[in-house]
Amino acid sequence: MDAEAVQKLVLRLPGAEEHEGWAGQPAFKVRKKGFAYLSEDESRLFVKAFREEQQAMIAENPEVYASWWESGRFGWLAITLELADDQEVEEVLTEAWRLNAPKYLIAQWDE
Repeated sequence: MDAEAVQKLVLRLPGAEEHEGWAGQPAFKVRKKGFAYLSEDESRLFVKAFREEQQAMIAENPEVYASWWESGRFGWLAITLELADDQEVEEVLTEAWRLNAPKYLIAQWDE
């Protein structure tokens, strides 16, 4: 998977928007809340996740997944895109979006 594929996946999620991140890289938000970011060189994707999910993904495949940041019950997951499974990235990205999306947008997606 590459950055362009990530952008296409994100922009099909209801209410998801692309913004400029802190270093000019793509930042993905829903209702002004960030749920995913690309690294400056666009080789890695950072997504919001529950800590348990973050830890499980890292334990399962540490070559692809790493801890990026943790706060409260959330842990941000760093994904090396060229090594990641496309379907898994899509699932993790959708779950990250769900953590910030309002219920009416989630219902729209689930239809």
